[in-house]
Amino acid sequence: MTRVLLTGATGFVGSNLGSLLAHSPYIVRAALRGPRPAPEGITEVAAVGDITAQTDWTAALEGVDTVIHAAARAHRINDTAEEPYLEVNARGTGCLARAAARAGVRRFIYLSSIKVNGEGLPDRPYRAGDPPRPGDAYASSKQLGEQYLQEVVAATAMQGVVVRAPLVYGPGVKGNFLRLLRWVQTGRPLPLGGIHNVRSLVNVWNLCDLLRLLMEHPLAAGRTWMVSDGEDLSTPELVRRMARAMGRPARLLAVPRPLLTVVARLTGASAEFARLCGSLTVDISATRGELGWTPPVALSAGMARTVDWYLTQGQARGS
Repeated sequence: MTRVLLTGATGFVGSNLGSLLAHSPYIVRAALRGPRPAPEGITEVAAVGDITAQTDWTAALEGVDTVIHAAARAHRINDTAEEPYLEVNARGTGCLARAAARAGVRRFIYLSSIKVNGEGLPDRPYRAGDPPRPGDAYASSKQLGEQYLQEVVAATAMQGVVVRAPLVYGPGVKGNFLRLLRWVQTGRPLPLGGIHNVRSLVNVWNLCDLLRLLMEHPLAAGRTWMVSDGEDLSTPELVRRMARAMGRPARLLAVPRPLLTVVARLTGASAEFARLCGSLTVDISATRGELGWTPPVALSAGMARTVDWYLTQGQARGS
């Protein structure tokens, strides 16, 4: 049976991916910081400590055919310190890629971010071949992680695959998405009715389905793939979808965007406002056409599942 090493197995994406792979013909080994019980759906555990440029991956990679590298130092609003991101997301990825190639790993799948491309083009969606324009320390570290992987692939027999994902939502989501869920639940008006943007999202089930496909697809290697739910929407429409799934009215006030921009600047929330109300879309036509992949969970269904999680378990989570 094929053995897969999964990093980030206790995180948002990794925990869902581990559960998915539990129902497939793979032996899944989770790379964890320290000894602990295996996460749900995972049969093996390897303690590797923190992911850095010096991590010893020898034991974790023994007998492994495929690596799915989903662990990362997550993006934090207004966190401009470069070194922590570089150590984990860039140098840590390079260390793992080199160790995987030495261990004879066949394929290395790296979960990257659409932020490598930038913060949004004004006239069209991002494509995999667009020149990277990372806008912050997190995005730069993910781009460098991609580059380190590509350097290893070019010098060895290991295959490399990169996936750039936009905002991922589902059970366990945090950040702006969780804050919007909370706001909609309160029934208080949101001053976003005048926002005319468009954004791509991907639910965690669609992302995990694509990652599973990329483990074996013969055309996947050596490429960067874009992923989304296949349906883009504005922030006001996102709020309406959340409200509909909760059975609540969507209370949206059409406050002029320039006024919201000023308020965000005065309150130190400019970066958060830009990510919430700016446009950022991705083109998944190559992922659909060349891989034959279609998002299996529609945005409406993904939203309903996420709201159900929020109402039953997620309300107590920190933002």
